[in-house]
Amino acid sequence: QVPLVESGGGLVQAGGSLRLSCAASGRTYILYAMGWFRQAPGKEREFVAALSWSGTLTYLVDSVRGRFTISRDNAKNTVYLQMNNLKPEDTAVYYCAASSVGYADYFPPNRYNLWGQGTQVTVSS
Repeated sequence: QVPLVESGGGLVQAGGSLRLSCAASGRTYILYAMGWFRQAPGKEREFVAALSWSGTLTYLVDSVRGRFTISRDNAKNTVYLQMNNLKPEDTAVYYCAASSVGYADYFPPNRYNLWGQGTQVTVSS
């Protein structure tokens, strides 16, 4: 297994920024991709961003493109989600996920078999 430990959530005003971190440990060599999802109350879990483990491919949902950036620190086996110009509709629990299986895409949650515990992001208006 590859434990995923998230950090960086919190409360921020609209227009502010937060950076989420997801640290992977253990058998990280088995990973193909890592992603971020979010789930607001009463809504389904939504894809936000993904990054191939090599770091060569990145994916962002249209609603965050231009505001969020996904990146990786190889030395720390950590993936980041930099969130700028946050909006109240970004409020959700954000989950880090990892996949140890190779797929053509990493948008649906079922592409991922490892999940973090989730971190709350609240954006006030």
